[in-house]
Amino acid sequence: MALTGRDMKWLNRRRAAGLIAVGTAAVLGLATGGTVTQAAPAKPKPTHTQIQLLAINDFHGNLEAPSGSSGNINGVPAGGAAFLATHLKQMREAAEAKGQDSVTVAAGDLIGASPLLSAAFHDEPTVEALNGMGLEAASVGNHEFDEGWHELLRMQTGGCLPDGDGQNNQNSCPDPKRPFQGAKFKYLSANVFFENTKRTLFKPYTIKTFDDGRKVGFIGMTLENTPNIVTKAGVEGLTFTDEIETANALVPELKKKGVESIVLLLHEGGFPADPKAYNSCPGISGPIVDINKGLDPEIDTIISGHTHQGYNCSLPDSAGQPRLVTSGSSFGRLVTEVRLSISNATGDVDRLNTLANNQIVTRDVPADRRTSELIGKYQTLVAPISNKVIGHLSGTTVSRTPDDSLESPLGNLIADGQLADPSTVTGGKVPVAAFMNPGGIRADLASNAGEVTFGQAFTVQPFNNFLVSMDMTGTQIKALLEQQFSGVNGPEAGKYKVLQVAGITYTWNPAAAAGSKIVPGSVKIAGQPLVDGTSYRIVTNNFLSDGGDGFPAFAAATNKFFGGLDIDAFAKYLTEHDPYTPGATDRISIGS
Repeated sequence: MALTGRDMKWLNRRRAAGLIAVGTAAVLGLATGGTVTQAAPAKPKPTHTQIQLLAINDFHGNLEAPSGSSGNINGVPAGGAAFLATHLKQMREAAEAKGQDSVTVAAGDLIGASPLLSAAFHDEPTVEALNGMGLEAASVGNHEFDEGWHELLRMQTGGCLPDGDGQNNQNSCPDPKRPFQGAKFKYLSANVFFENTKRTLFKPYTIKTFDDGRKVGFIGMTLENTPNIVTKAGVEGLTFTDEIETANALVPELKKKGVESIVLLLHEGGFPADPKAYNSCPGISGPIVDINKGLDPEIDTIISGHTHQGYNCSLPDSAGQPRLVTSGSSFGRLVTEVRLSISNATGDVDRLNTLANNQIVTRDVPADRRTSELIGKYQTLVAPISNKVIGHLSGTTVSRTPDDSLESPLGNLIADGQLADPSTVTGGKVPVAAFMNPGGIRADLASNAGEVTFGQAFTVQPFNNFLVSMDMTGTQIKALLEQQFSGVNGPEAGKYKVLQVAGITYTWNPAAAAGSKIVPGSVKIAGQPLVDGTSYRIVTNNFLSDGGDGFPAFAAATNKFFGGLDIDAFAKYLTEHDPYTPGATDRISIGS
């Protein structure tokens, strides 16, 4: 897109006055094919009305302020629902003082993979907290399906589960006098359909109509790849459609309803080259880049998520015009504030005068009283579960950080626990090998002066997956091992997904071609060479059992038998090996 001399004079005057919006700055970036950093605030036009849009994504039930590396943004302590609530309130009040309307939205994964404080109560506390924060609309994310789509419907509509009043360390509606009311905000699922129908799980979009008649449409959807990264049972009976095609098909429908300003809430994202540059997006890559290119230019702003990155971009749409693409990191540590500048004459967004800013949710503000009381209530209820000591460590932590072969001490511990768990033994058939997906290991195993509590173990494995034993031939196991380095797990994905193992050893060659990385003759089970035609009993979790994470070899296994929960096997193993001392990472090796 070329800029005329008149354009440059106008831009230079605006720059000199310090009035460049992110959209106008983006025009300069687009002229050279680049992306830009957030610019100085622009002065609102008298012919336009500004609407404040507040957005979060990937909250994952982090009611308490996260700790460690997950609890800061560039070294600034950040997050915590009580502080998030205060920041949102203060930002709305600032907009109101300027006569601006405000809308609060989210881009998925608000629940699921949550800390025990929320997960022990099926994420009901998180929904209650978000209700109190004034959230109005949210796209579904992949983790919204962790407990299945029927449970997700309950998150929307309310009601209690008959879960035995705390059995399996979970308790729906712990206060019988106050049943769960469900989400006051609207879940949106434009690309999630019931099989063989045109009916979506939730409404595909919602329209916010303001007092003066202005309308903003919000389309909400998750990534098309959701079925491959959640348990099969959780999405049984659903189909997930292409993000671009789905959103573009809804644009004419929204315009027929008088909507000119359209925002996409999308649970899919990108990766800036500098992950610390949360208010810009240098060298951004990932699915969001191509999705942005393919989306209808009538879509004015994309609020994204999934990758847990913070970025604030202005990227060219398919017509070459700048379009805001943002993401607010994760765990409630950033709030994205967009100030949509809407023409009073046309009702459409003026992108050259639309602003965006990612604001850190600092902890130097007063904690919101109502949210703090809610958290305190559930802290009391979860304490007997969370504080139970289940074992000890000889050191302070067991690390999930892998060595050069991509094997980790914590991965070995978890796989050992799965292999030793008696709940998966059936008909006298005892598993001889175990496999654990590295993405399911969410944190290092920490301790309090060596003591390990159930709460700390749950932080490591928060999904409540079931263990599944099954028969696989030697040929299938070889195919499984190769799938760690090819397909969706290949180098184009940015990182190999090497399964953590017990009972099996092998060597892989990084220099070999995909499909031939396992060194021939190196695979051994129980110290004996793997035989192609022999059947072996193995154990894994139900997510992998369904072929999740790009491992279809598991889906082809036979004689499957469901055992207990993975967290219970993990906790039991720690109790039976008290104190636990990590061993060498010598199960997977690199060679040629």
